[in-house]
Amino acid sequence: MKCPYCQADNDRVIDSRGGDEGFSIRRRRECLSCKRRYTTYERIEELSIKVVKKDGVREPLQREKIRAGLAKACWKRPISDAQIDSVVNSVFDDVYADYDHEVPSRYLGERVMAQLASLDQVAFVRFASVYREFKDVRDFVDELQPMLNDQTSNREHPLNTPDLEN
Repeated sequence: MKCPYCQADNDRVIDSRGGDEGFSIRRRRECLSCKRRYTTYERIEELSIKVVKKDGVREPLQREKIRAGLAKACWKRPISDAQIDSVVNSVFDDVYADYDHEVPSRYLGERVMAQLASLDQVAFVRFASVYREFKDVRDFVDELQPMLNDQTSNREHPLNTPDLEN
């Protein structure tokens, strides 16, 4: 590994730790020439799965592209980078379990939305509005209606009402 500071190819590993839920190794290195320290990451080379877009175009599956879409949906929400990474890892686990060469973009979008629905409802609606290409407010209402119905039914359920006799 070449030092990013002096370009020497002479270093030693000071510390190694698992990261990214076991999908990468973080290595802290020290250059033996200039004595500066830097960090490297080692990952398993991912299979070259192609994403089949709505218009039939195929492009490589990119972890960072999915992460960027999630980050936009989660902007200014109480969601950590670790939670976003966990969603991305879960989606990729599902893809690798179910597909070998090509995955429909629809599958990716649905997996991301399923994860976001349980993580944060606002981020879910933000992502859905872009993914499903909402045209007007009616599209938002249609998407929110099942969530609103769930909340209403939970409040009306007899086990969820406070005991007024105490």
